[in-house]
Amino acid sequence: MTEFATALETLRPQLLKYARAQLRNPAWAEDAVSETLLAALEKPQAFAGQSQLKTWLVGILKHKLIDQIRRHGRELSATPEDGIDLDEELFRPDGHWRQMPEDWGDPEAALRQLEFIQVLEACVEHLPGQQGRLFMMREWLELETEEICKVLAISPTNLWVMLHRARLRLRECLQLNWFASPPQTAT
Repeated sequence: MTEFATALETLRPQLLKYARAQLRNPAWAEDAVSETLLAALEKPQAFAGQSQLKTWLVGILKHKLIDQIRRHGRELSATPEDGIDLDEELFRPDGHWRQMPEDWGDPEAALRQLEFIQVLEACVEHLPGQQGRLFMMREWLELETEEICKVLAISPTNLWVMLHRARLRLRECLQLNWFASPPQTAT
């Protein structure tokens, strides 16, 4: 095995974790990572060394994930939701918060903490079915609205409503699992 192939194999678990988080389907994630590593092995000269190898591979993987989403679009749209209407739980009929969200202080400081990223990833993983997928498609894979709507066979209005609900769920999850009781750091 070449040094380059060994480096790819070392990064494989991280790529697989990333792909699983995006697709929420282990088989599709495995396919996307395999296609990524194969593409890298077929054209190692494409890695110019201007970024880290992992960064370059994640760039390839994003395209492979998008290919998987396009390939399995119908199956993605058939996933059931959990049926909970978060808008009703969080907002009064007049549109105002039932209970005002708490102040998060400096959220950018939280982003610099590894533990926060782990909590955020766990919260994203627990978004229900299609909400989670479209959130990942929009916010992490940066697909355009038109493409997401086409793949999931939904209207733009439905997309924005589900994104709104996904963001509310993430806010609630982060409030409960991070901001309400952040981990104590050693001094």
